[in-house]
Amino acid sequence: MPQQATKKKKRQLPLKLREGGKTDVRTQFAALCYRVTDGTVEVCLVTSRKSKRWILPKGWPMHKQTPAAAAATEAWEEAGVTGQPIDHCLGAYSYVKPLSQNPTPVIVMVYPVKITNIASKWPEKKQRKRKWVPQRIAAKKLQEPELRRIVATFDPERLEN
Repeated sequence: MPQQATKKKKRQLPLKLREGGKTDVRTQFAALCYRVTDGTVEVCLVTSRKSKRWILPKGWPMHKQTPAAAAATEAWEEAGVTGQPIDHCLGAYSYVKPLSQNPTPVIVMVYPVKITNIASKWPEKKQRKRKWVPQRIAAKKLQEPELRRIVATFDPERLEN
């Protein structure tokens, strides 16, 4: 009888950044924080610090953290939510960030985080607003077309656990 092939799930490895913690490529990791309430997928949005537009929590790579774990850390710092980060990139989008005097193109990879706890106090509470909205509405509130598509087509049932 032929041996059955066992499917081994590949896991994202933590990043090892060069001294100084920065790489030549500007990349960020975003958290698509979600919960399911009465069968409806809801997404957590936060406001950006300067323009106050609605965004997903996101930040720079972190030494010895996977991209999904770094996204989950940003979710805590920016939105006060914690949960299970999933090592499955949902997609990527780009934007231009004004770093010092040089506008810098940034690629953002989006990772889902299934939220299990919502805090009343968190590190950036005084700098941002947090809002839970149905997925369809969340997609419409976002500025970047690629990010809108990622949020609009997100299906938590299709994620591998």
